[in-house]
Amino acid sequence: MSLSIQKRIAAEILGCGVNKVRFDTERLEDVEDAITRADIRRLIEEGAIYRAPDTGHTRQRVKERRGTGRRKGGKHSVISRKERWTRLVRAQRGYLSRMKKAGLLREGVYRRVYLMIKAGRFRSVAELRNYLVENNYLLKGA
Repeated sequence: MSLSIQKRIAAEILGCGVNKVRFDTERLEDVEDAITRADIRRLIEEGAIYRAPDTGHTRQRVKERRGTGRRKGGKHSVISRKERWTRLVRAQRGYLSRMKKAGLLREGVYRRVYLMIKAGRFRSVAELRNYLVENNYLLKGA
């Protein structure tokens, strides 16, 4: 008793793959007797033929591959140049604005140093801090 034709027709009607089509085991004789599309549609309405539910895909494989030791690709494929630049500039601007809010910067320094940050003058927040200290731009201790 081959039900491959019934499965193929049911798959077309249900709009799914052949492997998703299921038959009710108690009504296999009715399914075997169904030879027209109308018969198959009637059995689908009665519930003798149905579509198996979609199964979800686990993300466990993706979670296992995380971590710096598992990353592949060049330096800039892991973190792009733009993202690296954005992080650097945001950190420096955040530090500068904290100094301004705390009232630790001399008059007129904020805008000048802000533009230096924009120009890429400092490689890190520590270098920015050293620059402010060396040029006596800070009123108190940082």
